[in-house]
Amino acid sequence: MTGAAILTTCLLLIPVTSVKHFGRSVRADDQNTIAEQIHTIINDKRLEGAVAGVSIRSALTGELLFQHNGNTRLTPASNMKLLTAAAALETLGSNYRFKTEVFADYREGDHIRGNLYLKGRGDPTLLPKDFDSLANQLKNQGITRVDGDLIGDESWYDSEYLSEDMIWSDEDEYYGAQVSALTASPNKDYDAGTVMIKVSPNPNEGSLSNVKVTPETDTISIINNAKTVRENEEAEIRINRKHGTNIIVVDGTISKNAVPEKIWVAVWSPANYALNLFGQSLKKHGIEIKGEEILGETPNQARRLVEKKSMPLSDLLIPFMKLSNNGHAEVLVKEMGKVVKEEGSFQAGLDVLRSVLRDEGLNPDDMCLRDGSGISQISLIKPNQLSFLLYRIQDKPWYDVYLNSLPIAGVPERMLGGTLRKRMSNTAAERVIYAKTGSLMGVTSLSGYVRSKHPLVFSIILNQFIDEEEMEEVEDQIAIVLAKYKGAKQKG
Repeated sequence: MTGAAILTTCLLLIPVTSVKHFGRSVRADDQNTIAEQIHTIINDKRLEGAVAGVSIRSALTGELLFQHNGNTRLTPASNMKLLTAAAALETLGSNYRFKTEVFADYREGDHIRGNLYLKGRGDPTLLPKDFDSLANQLKNQGITRVDGDLIGDESWYDSEYLSEDMIWSDEDEYYGAQVSALTASPNKDYDAGTVMIKVSPNPNEGSLSNVKVTPETDTISIINNAKTVRENEEAEIRINRKHGTNIIVVDGTISKNAVPEKIWVAVWSPANYALNLFGQSLKKHGIEIKGEEILGETPNQARRLVEKKSMPLSDLLIPFMKLSNNGHAEVLVKEMGKVVKEEGSFQAGLDVLRSVLRDEGLNPDDMCLRDGSGISQISLIKPNQLSFLLYRIQDKPWYDVYLNSLPIAGVPERMLGGTLRKRMSNTAAERVIYAKTGSLMGVTSLSGYVRSKHPLVFSIILNQFIDEEEMEEVEDQIAIVLAKYKGAKQKG
């Protein structure tokens, strides 16, 4: 990707301080401007061969204070989620809730004549305890038997489970989980469509390790080849799911005194996985299913028995944005498509997203938007476009919800600091930078807000590099400079 570097000279002063980057110090005094300091940082030799895009605006006026390749299209990685979250709040509203419903063909006394249906409507937060709650409600209604099948209905969305640029090696990773209208999560990170694999050492050296799947489900088969080796021996656990199956293979070694390892693995067919968890809950609550667990659609004449509503979108945005949950992003894309266009597909949802951007004064035809999460290496956006959107949405009624969802630099609590909890601690940026991180192979990004007496909006996107850790240092040093900004020098 080519593009001339654009540097806007600004009369922007920051206080006397010393900004460290890459082992050196850049002296900042009253004669140095933000432009000069950032220019020094992005011209470091470690950025040779890479492309850096930086856009900085006044959060009060939207004035573009500094740009470097601000109009160069770059791959945003998970900074794409900034667009998705804004579009979802604008389209669905901060109080929007997903639903999961249970239907029956016909009830007669204490049993169901025909089938029982579990209809998913996109909720990515369903936990095993939620299936227990649904089963308990059915039990409290006096139901003890289902004469027909237990049917899982995922027809709220289409059957395209992965975004079009998902690479094959990511499909069993937790961040590459399939997107289904009927799914389940193993814990309160809400990594929908995944199970947690816990590998522990065996007390007997040379024996197979102990492997546990959470939640327990009949849909998963484990092939355990991992051995326990002597104490303090270098070891590595490798976990893969065979393509097109739910056979998970555990290989490698774990030392006898090692701490158990936990790995999240994406399942094949989240709907079958969720349906099986519900079936287990029904059995546990004394409700017998005479037929089989299969996927299908709920007939129009079926009667709704119970339903489960999710947390509001305002709460879901916390794990979504703080932890950069790809699955949540793609669910929101499909949900926007379903609600606005009556089509729960990636394409319909992205069309809605583009419409929201257009309403905010951006030209979506000047971008390449391939998914809602940013996992695509093909998506492209300009830093100036991203900073402009962040500026524009500040007057939205849902802006506080949006801001609250962003990771906060240097705050150690996981659901506050999120992906920035270990970055910029004990610097001027700590608790001042509210921003979304992004990371792919050769891509890193950081865009958000400087929450100080002189508030700023910024977007930093770095592409085509080798060492991600060094690029995060670049982002952090720029953010620290911005956190120290004291406002433009006044004339006269």
